[in-house]
Amino acid sequence: MSNELVKYQPELNTIPLRKFTPTEMNLFFSIVSRMRDKGDQTVRFSFEQLKELSNYKPTANRRFIDDIKRTYDHLMDLRFGSQSKSGLSFTRFVMFTKFQINGDADEPYVDVEVYRDAIPLLNNLESWVRYALTEFRDLKSSYAKTMFRLLKGYRTTGYAYFSKNDFFELLAIPVSYSTKMANVDSKVLAPIKEELTPFFRGLTIRKKYGKGRGKPVIGYAFAWKAERKDAEDVQVSKTERLKKAKFNIEHNGELSDKEKWRAIDKIKGLKLGTTEAEHNKQEQETREEQIRAEERQKILEKLRNGGLR
Repeated sequence: MSNELVKYQPELNTIPLRKFTPTEMNLFFSIVSRMRDKGDQTVRFSFEQLKELSNYKPTANRRFIDDIKRTYDHLMDLRFGSQSKSGLSFTRFVMFTKFQINGDADEPYVDVEVYRDAIPLLNNLESWVRYALTEFRDLKSSYAKTMFRLLKGYRTTGYAYFSKNDFFELLAIPVSYSTKMANVDSKVLAPIKEELTPFFRGLTIRKKYGKGRGKPVIGYAFAWKAERKDAEDVQVSKTERLKKAKFNIEHNGELSDKEKWRAIDKIKGLKLGTTEAEHNKQEQETREEQIRAEERQKILEKLRNGGLR
């Protein structure tokens, strides 16, 4: 499971995943990870296999089936296609033509088949976006998950810019946020910065401002240390991933101490506040040890100066 790779044609990143919850995103891209280079053949996923791939927490099959059904319903709302340069000719299609759930079988399963016109999205790729499924699925925020995918499309350049309109469209940000930009900072950018710093060394996020009254935000720029073209997304142990993520967090000057502690909690799967509590405890113990050392020093000084009275 740790070596599962998601790889697809970049066009897939241009489709906003509206209404998708983080759980549904995990299910969708778990399926995508196993559909690569399968052509139009039907691919079967047992419930247990799909739960493991997506790191699905609830265990009841009824709940699981409901989540799969909602995932497929949202997928049916997505429209892929192409358009001629003149704009006079275009095609539209859905990604899957078969999505059969059999919860009555002795070993319940889901059968999935890619629509023939969507085959180029996952087969014989000449250009692609790729990343480790385990990194994607462990992200909590849907905004962080989407931005993770988008930035992985620029992983060897280390820079990506999105106009405000594209940013809102691709991340499916509520239109109401455009008049309350503080919501973008706290509910969109904050989780992105906190959750993606472990995976993008030196990640910075900068707003771009336009001219005019109030200097309106017109776009968002993301920068990080570019990856080598031959860098591996798989074959890395959990220990190595955690070590790298912790290094990226601790050496990112964009994060406050509290943001770093929260980020570490998330990559370790700890309750939020755990790392901060440990840090405060260590600081308290250090202060108490310093006080004890100072007291010992005072006693020694008195002894050297003639003893205690």
